[in-house]
Amino acid sequence: MNEFEPSQLMARDAFSFERASQRKKLSPKEATKFRASSEEVERRRARVPRIEYQTDLPIRTTLPEIEKILNTNQVLVVAGETGSGKTTQIPLACLKSGLGVRGMIGHTQPRRLAARSVADRIATELGVPLGGEVGFAVRFEDRASPDTLVKVVTDGLLLTEIRRDRFLNAYDTIIVDEAHKRSQNIDFLLGYLKTLLGKRKD
Repeated sequence: MNEFEPSQLMARDAFSFERASQRKKLSPKEATKFRASSEEVERRRARVPRIEYQTDLPIRTTLPEIEKILNTNQVLVVAGETGSGKTTQIPLACLKSGLGVRGMIGHTQPRRLAARSVADRIATELGVPLGGEVGFAVRFEDRASPDTLVKVVTDGLLLTEIRRDRFLNAYDTIIVDEAHKRSQNIDFLLGYLKTLLGKRKD
C-alpha cells in the first residue's frame, strides 16, 4: 500500500503519483521522489506566516466566508468596490485556507508596476521580506524563490509561463485580478484556466 496521498504532494508531482500508484507498488526511485515531495509540502506549510487581516477594509467581514468557499469550490468570483481590499486580502485568505503550500498562489496584475507594488504590500502585511514567502515576476525581473508562497505576476508573464508549464504545475491557486477589465491577456487566461479546470481537480 502506498504511504502517500496526492493531496500530500506538491502539485507538480500529483499526476505522476496517480499514474504510478495504479501499479499498487511504487519503485524505490518513485518512493524517494514522492517522499521528498511530501516533505517539501510540510516544509512550505511551516513557512506560512501568521496571518492577520486588515481590520479597516470593507472586505474584512466577508473573508471568513471566502475561506470556507475556497475549501469547497474550484472557482470563486469576488466582486467589490475599488479600495475594498480584494487585491491584498484575498491572497491572505487563500493562505489561511491552506493554499499556497502544494504550489504557489499565482496572483496576476495587468501592469509591471502594479505587480511590484502589490507584492510589496502583501509582504509588508505578512511581515516577510520581498522575494521570500512573497515574490513577484515581471518582464526582465524575477524576485521569487523556491520558498515563495504568493507570486505576483503580470498577465502576460503568466501566459508566457504556460508555454513551458502547460498545466501550471508550479501553482495550486491562480487569482486573476482586474478580470472585469477584460483585456486580451485576461480573456486568454480565463479561457485557458477554464479548460484546465477539468484536468486539474485540485
